Amino acid sequence: MSAAKVLLVYVLLLSFIPVMAQENQKKRALLVIDVQEFYFPGGDMELKDPEAAAANMVKLINHARESKTEVIFIKHKYEPGGNIHPSIIPMKFERVYTKTKINSFIGTELKDYLEERDIGSLVICGMQTHMCVEAATRAAADLGYGCTVVHDACATRDLVFGDKTVRAEDVHAATLSTLKSYARVVSTDEYIESLNAVEK
Repeated sequence: MSAAKVLLVYVLLLSFIPVMAQENQKKRALLVIDVQEFYFPGGDMELKDPEAAAANMVKLINHARESKTEVIFIKHKYEPGGNIHPSIIPMKFERVYTKTKINSFIGTELKDYLEERDIGSLVICGMQTHMCVEAATRAAADLGYGCTVVHDACATRDLVFGDKTVRAEDVHAATLSTLKSYARVVSTDEYIESLNAVEK
């Protein structure tokens, strides 16, 4: 190939970079996992500070909707208290998948839908940090999706092993420290500010 042809190919590739960047922005989705009533006060499996996590989820959801980013909801098949918490209300056009396993990709059409919509990266939040959030993040990373976990939009609970009780904040921190190998881990404000900076 002549030098002139090489230069032409290079110039054409450079002209596509802004377009590719825009397409990548369209390929991001927000995945909201198991924000269900049984995790809140009075439920069968009350978590530590679920209201604070849900409030941050609302911020993420609102920002996603404003920026035309797709929001996908996952719920676990469980009763009583299996409804999505009233602080988090899916729009009629937003997908809600019901799972029976810890991993959101097992027994649902989530992966097929992500492929159909050409989504390549996921922003993940929800409940519980050490269970369904962790499982979805690891699975998504293994499937090749770019992952971001928003740590203060997740919640978990105390765990017991033998005669030792592991506090919820320690379970949360230990899980997130592991997930750093699979995802970018940020706060709600850090995530929104980073997107706002790009959009400017």
